[in-house]
Amino acid sequence: MKVTTDACLFGAWVSAEVQNTKKKSVSAIDIGCGTGLLSLMLAQKNNIAIDAVEIDSNAAEQAKENVSVSPWHDQIHVHHTDVLSFQTTKQYDCIFSNPPFYESELRSARQQKNMAHHDEGLTLNLLFPFIQKHLADDGNFFLLLPTKREKDFENLLVQFGFFLYKKIAVRQTVKHAPFRLLLEAGKKQTASTVLADMSIKNESNEYTPAFVELLKDYYLYL
Repeated sequence: MKVTTDACLFGAWVSAEVQNTKKKSVSAIDIGCGTGLLSLMLAQKNNIAIDAVEIDSNAAEQAKENVSVSPWHDQIHVHHTDVLSFQTTKQYDCIFSNPPFYESELRSARQQKNMAHHDEGLTLNLLFPFIQKHLADDGNFFLLLPTKREKDFENLLVQFGFFLYKKIAVRQTVKHAPFRLLLEAGKKQTASTVLADMSIKNESNEYTPAFVELLKDYYLYL
């Protein structure tokens, strides 16, 4: 599975947000963990116990291998299963997911690529009931979505009684329109919602200070 810049940005952002909660220990679930990138990023910076769930067998095996050779192998447990079949009674402090994109777009020929990039295996409509059931009352959940899914996300927030805490619109460069949303929500209402923009690169095609600040501990050449 290809590692994308926006996924790395999402992982670094979620990790920073978890740090900001100031909780001594955090329970979390990574839904659709792929090869384990996001879980490893969060474990690097937080006292966190993560259930990393992945339906694709090859990706799950790679995630297990990546975790096993990392310094954080005791913080992450990889489960090869569909999250809807995942047996747990836990209430998580943190739920995070870089879910499948392009629910209504043309499907690709390869099934694995299909599952990774489309809402075939797990739609937002199926993801939200799981979050509602397994998110702690004072917990937060985080999603990375294409901007075109914003209305779907907003409708599901209302339907399931969640409140939006933060929305960061991500641009490839300062000249581009936003293409991804970093989203944070939960069950408790807050006084206000944080709305912000972030660009990955500036006019000179260099990484922006905001991007560098988030990713500097993960990227070798920032």
